[in-house]
Amino acid sequence: MIWLVSVSLACGFVVSWATAFVVRRYAARFGLVDQPGKRKVHTHPVPLGGGLAIWAGLVVPFALGEIVIGMVPEDYSESVASGGGAAPVAPNALDTHETKPGEAHWLAPLAQFVAPHVSGLRLRSADLWFFLAGATVLMALGLFDDVRGVDWRLRLAVQTIVAAAVVFGWGWRFTLFIDVPWLTGALSVLWIVGLVNSFNMLDNMDGLAAGVAAICAIMLAAVMLVAPSPLTHQPQLFVAGFLLVLAGSSLGFLWHNRPPARLFMGDAGSYVLGFCLAVTTLLATFAGGDLPKHAILAPLCVLAVPLYDTITVVWIRLRAGRSPFEGDTNHFSHRLVELGLSKSQAVLTIYLTTAACGLGALVLHQVNVAGAVMIVLLVGCLLAVIAILETTARRKMQPAKASGDGEPRPLKPR
Repeated sequence: MIWLVSVSLACGFVVSWATAFVVRRYAARFGLVDQPGKRKVHTHPVPLGGGLAIWAGLVVPFALGEIVIGMVPEDYSESVASGGGAAPVAPNALDTHETKPGEAHWLAPLAQFVAPHVSGLRLRSADLWFFLAGATVLMALGLFDDVRGVDWRLRLAVQTIVAAAVVFGWGWRFTLFIDVPWLTGALSVLWIVGLVNSFNMLDNMDGLAAGVAAICAIMLAAVMLVAPSPLTHQPQLFVAGFLLVLAGSSLGFLWHNRPPARLFMGDAGSYVLGFCLAVTTLLATFAGGDLPKHAILAPLCVLAVPLYDTITVVWIRLRAGRSPFEGDTNHFSHRLVELGLSKSQAVLTIYLTTAACGLGALVLHQVNVAGAVMIVLLVGCLLAVIAILETTARRKMQPAKASGDGEPRPLKPR
C-alpha cells in the first residue's frame, strides 16, 4: 500500500511542480496573464495557465505508467506475484541480460506490488483515457476562456456535453439505490457540472482551490483504501490511485500558488479539479454488499465545503437580483475576511473545515444508521455555525455601509 500512496503522490507532485515553472516563464507570451480588476484581490499582473500544470500532473504520470505496464511481461509479473524469484525475461523487457537463478531483479519490489494488478490495469486502460480525455476537453475550454473569454452559456453547454458523455455514453453514474435510469443519469450530470463550477467559484484566493482539492482527493482516496469493494472485498486501488495522483498534482501546483501567488490555475485548472473529483465519486463504490447504504453520503461529507460555497454564493446573488454567473466578492473566503480574518487565516479556516467535514466520511461505512445521522448532523452543524457567524457580521456591516459612516473591511491584495 505504501508504494501506491508514495509513488502516486510523488509522480503527480513532481510533474505538476516542474511544469508550473515552464508555464510561469511563457504564460505572458500567450496572453495568459490575470490583470488586476474591480473584483480581483491582487494588485499586480499574475501569470495564468496553472491548469496546464495540474493537467500535466495527471496525464504524464499515467502515460508513463501505461508504458511501464506495457513493458512488464505477464510471465514475469505472475512469477513475482507468486512469490518466486524473478523469471528470465526477454532482453527487450525488464533487463538486458538473463537473470541468474535466485538473482532478484532490481525492479522486484515494484513489480511485486504491480504484478497482481497488471491485468486489471490493462482492462481499465480505456476507462482511464476516456476519463482523461474528458478532463482534457474541459482544460482546453478553461484555457481558451482564460485567454479570450467565453460566454457562460457556451461554457455550461460544453460542460454538460462532457458530463453527458461520461454518464450516458460511458455508463458512469450514481445508482443511489433508485431503479430510475433517467433520474440517476440526470442527477449524475448535474453533480459533475455542479462540482466543475463549484471549484471554479472556489478559486478566488491564493492557495484555496488547490489546497481544498488536495484535501478532498486525499480524503476520498483514504475512503477507497479503507472501505473494501463489495464485489472484490479488496481496496478500490484504481480510484484511490487516480485520486492520489490528482492530490499530488494539486500540491505541486500549490507550491507556486501559495501566498503570494506566482501562478494562478485559471478556469483550466478549476475545471479539471472539479471534473476529476466528480467523476471519481461516480466510479467509486461507497455502498452495497457488506457496505451499508448510508455510506453513499461520503462524497457529500468530503465535498461539503465547495458545495456550501456555491450554494451560498448563488443564493446571495439571486437575492440581490443578479445573475448567479456574475462574479463578485461574496464567496466563503471573502466573507471570512469580512469577519476580520486575514487572507491566510481565511484559507486555513476553509482547509480545516474541509478536513473536519471529510473525516466523517472515513467512518461512514463502519457505523450504523444512527451513527451516520450523527455524522451528517455534525457536518451540518459545523456549516450552520459558520453561516450564522457570517450572516451576523454582514448584517452589522450593511447599516454602516448604507449610511456612509463606514465600509466593510477591504480585502487585502493577493
